[in-house]
Amino acid sequence: MRIVVLGAGTVGTSIAEMLCLHRHSVTVVDNDAGATQRANDELDVRAVTGSAAQSTILFQAGVAGADLCLAVTGSDEANMVAASIAKAMGTRRAVARVYAPVFRDLSTFDYQRHFQIDRLLSLEHLSAMELAREIRHPGSIAVENFARGELEMQEVAIREKTGAVGVPLRDLAFPKGVRIGSIYRDKKLSIAQAEDRVAIGDRISLIGSREDIDDVKERFEVEPPQKLGIVIAGGGETGYHLARVLEGRRSAVVLMETNRERCEFLAAHLKQTTVVNADARRRADLEEERVGSADVFVACTGDDEDNIMACVEAKELGAETILSIVGRPDYANVVGKLGINKAISPREVVAKQVLGFLNTGPVISRMPLSARGGVDILEIEVVEEAPAAEYVLADVPFPASCLIAAVIRENYVKVPGADDRLRPGDTVVALVQDAAVEETVALFSTNGTLD
Repeated sequence: MRIVVLGAGTVGTSIAEMLCLHRHSVTVVDNDAGATQRANDELDVRAVTGSAAQSTILFQAGVAGADLCLAVTGSDEANMVAASIAKAMGTRRAVARVYAPVFRDLSTFDYQRHFQIDRLLSLEHLSAMELAREIRHPGSIAVENFARGELEMQEVAIREKTGAVGVPLRDLAFPKGVRIGSIYRDKKLSIAQAEDRVAIGDRISLIGSREDIDDVKERFEVEPPQKLGIVIAGGGETGYHLARVLEGRRSAVVLMETNRERCEFLAAHLKQTTVVNADARRRADLEEERVGSADVFVACTGDDEDNIMACVEAKELGAETILSIVGRPDYANVVGKLGINKAISPREVVAKQVLGFLNTGPVISRMPLSARGGVDILEIEVVEEAPAAEYVLADVPFPASCLIAAVIRENYVKVPGADDRLRPGDTVVALVQDAAVEETVALFSTNGTLD
């Protein structure tokens, strides 16, 4: 594929290197001549020097014929403008990296829709989601805030006999906005069907709003589990996103931040998190916040060395599970020896996302639902004359191993019902088993047909 990477900083260079290893044709753009020269010398790329937000530079970089344009400069505004221009000039998919949460907040303005960008990516948010997955169910279902953050997916382990176990899914009166997406049984992951019954030992994925998911979880539990004690060191964007996704009735979250003004912001926006003005680098502060009794300690201060030191102290104090953000690849061999259970690299996280965008046709992104494999999460654009938009969902011949999990229409997201009908311009989030992907995608293509 032909891919244009706008920005030759740490993130842009690592993405370009990864794409080169996968034998894609890559062009890198940066306004720093030194950065483009280094990219040209060290990588098998074509380098262009100039502003990523200027149409002449984008034209020179070949965005008009590109399959994917990734805007990952150090400026949120430049990234959105550049990705928008690239999309208008003809690139098939355009993705912009943003740091400030306001650009992904649909409650005030829909920047993604306004600029006609296929996706706004936040490295900090993606890293937080990866940490959340490690905390909830390591190595299993990806903890996702998908459908632009409006819906969540969580995995539930069925350990006890309850009223919901052994009952056909069609007969479980779940809230309208929640559904079971997949069932993992006997080392096999499959899409949940209406006639399926949940059994003890299964792991199921629930899709919906967090509040509704928590209500449904209780139907599969005799007694609610003990609250998980989580201490997060660092109240930057990663720590903030992580606290947001974890806080609730099942977790007692403490967030440590050194900047008092930032603490006030965090306290105002995190209703169920205890925000503490404290320094995780100081052992006395860690002891005062009882880190030694925590189930999970997470370090995401924004500095690799500070994260590692805080983790070492937390481990010595007795914290059970230690997680950290570590950006430098040369630290990868060190962290395990220091007692850190898992280190998350933002660059590796974003690399996985970028690989998910390397698709053709109406598919915007494709990511594995689980490390176990077998089922993918597809984000699909509904185009004009797509067969899937001709009838209500109940009458569209989707494969049995395909589940339409969510529909995004303008700035509104919903879990669809059988009587809902797709429209051109909608974006669909679907769970599809590998063998049924081609058949499913055909129903969203203009050359697809309904018998």
